[in-house]
Amino acid sequence: MNRPNNSTSEKGTRVARASTLARGVAVRTRARVLARATVRLAILLLVVALLAIICASCSADRIILGENHDSVDAHGARREIIRSAGKSIECWIAPSKAAQSAEPKAFVIYFVGRGDRADRWTTAVAGAWDEFPVQVWGVNYPASGGTDGPPNLTRVGDNAVAVFDELRHRFGDHPVFVEGGSFGTTAALCVAAHRPVAGIVLQNPPPLRELIMGRHGWWNLWLIAGPVAHQIPQNLDSIDNARHSHAPAVFILSDADEMIPPSYHDKVVSAYAGPKHVIHMPGARHNDPLTREAAEQLARERKWLWEQQFLTSADN
Repeated sequence: MNRPNNSTSEKGTRVARASTLARGVAVRTRARVLARATVRLAILLLVVALLAIICASCSADRIILGENHDSVDAHGARREIIRSAGKSIECWIAPSKAAQSAEPKAFVIYFVGRGDRADRWTTAVAGAWDEFPVQVWGVNYPASGGTDGPPNLTRVGDNAVAVFDELRHRFGDHPVFVEGGSFGTTAALCVAAHRPVAGIVLQNPPPLRELIMGRHGWWNLWLIAGPVAHQIPQNLDSIDNARHSHAPAVFILSDADEMIPPSYHDKVVSAYAGPKHVIHMPGARHNDPLTREAAEQLARERKWLWEQQFLTSADN
């Protein structure tokens, strides 16, 4: 009778145990791989969901325009409501000193900066034109003051053009100048590119898309800046509008502007197709008032704009 080979038996046992261990390791490895894949998928889905939430909340209309219904001292300006596309546009009207005792020979449409109100500034702008018989119309943006909401960037440009058309409808071919500061320059350039304005005054003009992407993209990895910049309407593309504007223009630039760096001003100034004069304010920040030198130069430049319109018209 043959006895069992203990060595063979032990070897078989070890092989069986090794095979079982290998299968267990393989199962555990597959489980770990599956778990890691599940975690990665969950993270990816979370990121996608967060991006969707961020993009959905990145309303350029509300981020840039917002709403402003504060009580504001109009300093004697008169309120006027015009209608366009079924919506109300609130304007504030003030005459220059030269137009207080005579009919205005021209009109100025004024556009305020982001978050501000036309009723606050219209009388002051009229004062800056005191030497000339003009009537200034300050325009409030959608959802600002008495202009119908909601906030809407496309309507900023549309409303600006509508106010020009209303002036032409009421007063015929009287010259219309446009003026704006900061964000207001986008509306002014929209009018200048699409209507025959007599002249234009712009202070610290931003090219919105380029400013948002170049200045404000890095800190949010362009997750907010990208969608917001994409929503800027074509009618507020200041570089493109500048290329299609041919009226005489005056640019006032704060050379230490911390909100719209001078390199961005320069993009708009360089693109402007019409004759242009530039006033630099060395050391001035975005919201600094005009220096005495800049104010004196601007008074001369307003005279230049006036002469470009009225002397040229007389010669013709």
